[in-house]
Amino acid sequence: MSQRTIRVALTGGIGSGKSEVAGILARRGAIVVDADQVARQIVEPGQPALAEIAAEFGAGVIRADGTLDRAGLAEIVFNDPARLTRLNEITHPRIAERTRRLMAAAPPGSVVVYDMPLLVEQGLAAGWDLVVVVDAPDDVRIRRLVGQRGLPEADVRARMSAQASREERNAAADVVLDNGGDRASLIAQVEALWEGLRIGALSDG
Repeated sequence: MSQRTIRVALTGGIGSGKSEVAGILARRGAIVVDADQVARQIVEPGQPALAEIAAEFGAGVIRADGTLDRAGLAEIVFNDPARLTRLNEITHPRIAERTRRLMAAAPPGSVVVYDMPLLVEQGLAAGWDLVVVVDAPDDVRIRRLVGQRGLPEADVRARMSAQASREERNAAADVVLDNGGDRASLIAQVEALWEGLRIGALSDG
């Protein structure tokens, strides 16, 4: 029986527990490609994207140690859609290409999970074998972020409002993992998902 690679997009709003789900899947054997990590890698010192960002936005966005001043760059683009578009033009193609190469390197029969916070917001939910959304009620997410991460509630609400709504995100899902309860419930759901994915990877599809 042939084996096929299963490509899964994993997303969820801030405080939903998406990273925990990614960690559980990685421990079970999934190959997790972290979009945020890829975005950091393509602007490391020596990378073409970093030089292009410096040329476009000025040397002031580069720290003394040669790394990108993310906070300084964010201030420049935050309220300037044209500048943000330009930044995206520099980074998004490189993120997409590196992601493609990482996923293509997975051996046959792998379950490859793309951990992408802004999957729905960036219109990238199409073309996957499965889209998995980690969901939790807004009040639960706020409580977690304020209580566990120490973030101010106003900041949490602002970040949530800048993301897709739960309804928009869940509408794009093939599978919704309910993380409004305890950890044991979430783990049970992820285990069931993993078993289904492994069966799919071992089948002819």
